[in-house]
Amino acid sequence: MSIDTDTARRVAHLARIRVEETDLPGLAQELSNILTFMEQLNEVDVEGVEPMTSVTPMRLKRRQDVVTEGEMQDKILANAPDAREGFFAVPKVVE
Repeated sequence: MSIDTDTARRVAHLARIRVEETDLPGLAQELSNILTFMEQLNEVDVEGVEPMTSVTPMRLKRRQDVVTEGEMQDKILANAPDAREGFFAVPKVVE
């Protein structure tokens, strides 16, 4: 598939990218190369190939979901510049 300069201009406008008129032919060629590569990828037979999240098969490390060292509200609020009624106090930003 070939992209012309008018299409490249429109794509740049839609992407809100300023492209000089002298650079449009190069952008059109780059976009054409990208589309050609995508067409090549569509030719690959991926039937029966399972999706991967990584190139090496591994499981994520897991830990027990348990509460540890709770009841630290006083220590945490000691770091706050302003705390009221057991919560962080912040300036009002909406009238």
